Amino acid sequence: MPRLTRRTVLTGTASCVITRSRARAETPAAPLLSLPDATVLPLWPATPPGGGGPDNHTPHLSPTGSLTGISEPVLQIYRPARPNGAAMIVAAGGGYQHITQRKEATPATRWLQKLGITVGVLTYRLPMEGWRAASLAPFQDAQRAIRLLRTHARQYGIDPDRIGILGFSAGGHLLGLCATRPDWQTYSPTDTADTAPIKVALALLVYPIISLEPPYNHTHTSRTLLGPHPTQADARAWSIPPYIRHGSPPFFLVQAADDPIAAPGQTALLEQACQQNAVPVTRHLFATGGHGFGLGRPGTPTLTWPHLAEQFLHEQSFIS
Repeated sequence: MPRLTRRTVLTGTASCVITRSRARAETPAAPLLSLPDATVLPLWPATPPGGGGPDNHTPHLSPTGSLTGISEPVLQIYRPARPNGAAMIVAAGGGYQHITQRKEATPATRWLQKLGITVGVLTYRLPMEGWRAASLAPFQDAQRAIRLLRTHARQYGIDPDRIGILGFSAGGHLLGLCATRPDWQTYSPTDTADTAPIKVALALLVYPIISLEPPYNHTHTSRTLLGPHPTQADARAWSIPPYIRHGSPPFFLVQAADDPIAAPGQTALLEQACQQNAVPVTRHLFATGGHGFGLGRPGTPTLTWPHLAEQFLHEQSFIS
């Protein structure tokens, strides 16, 4: 059994090319990452729950590699050269206002593939783009992505009990909240895939937004999901720590002490909640690195976190 808590304090982008793919003849899929052998899996058989959204056919990819205008949420599947049966759903951040695919999802996919892990990159809907589901839209997509990957596990050579999540910033909030609220009903079932449980083996959260309660209610994540003046009840309901229970998945948390967006107290709150409920948790707090460092910012100790994560994955028997 791994230790329940391990805390370390250390002192010490890849390019993306936009391409088009059609997973269904009638519906264009989101731009793929610049990686070979991708399968694009639309999340919904027709219109996403509630409808609405942008009327463009393909998302907009900014010069910095961020996506907006997402009319069709998808899961982009990338298989490694030597699959080991494990899979990871990856969600990049952006405060629920855009998705930083190039800076976060692209290098993370390359790294995980080298470990033999099949990767599902989640392109989720953004609440402020006209979806009638509003703040629930990205969470509907994340829940559906977990269910679909479990449903298609055999097709992709995946062990359904070895599906993990990797979320950056707001993507960490998105996947973390879904992983800790497996019974949360955000939409009515659409097909048999929605009978699959929302269950993950473990969670890797990198500079994540954890709480929307004061004093952490000034992030883009909080303002986008709850508006400028949320009630205390709403702020708590959309925070991760209240949902930690014995049996929640093990957590690996990474953050820099000088993060100006996701304050270090955020991961400390989640670490404490895990300790109180006997949930395995590993937290690495680096002295420098700021926010948005992806797989690591040159010249800072954050470059070591992928290696530390590999150790964690071995300890959890996620990879051998």
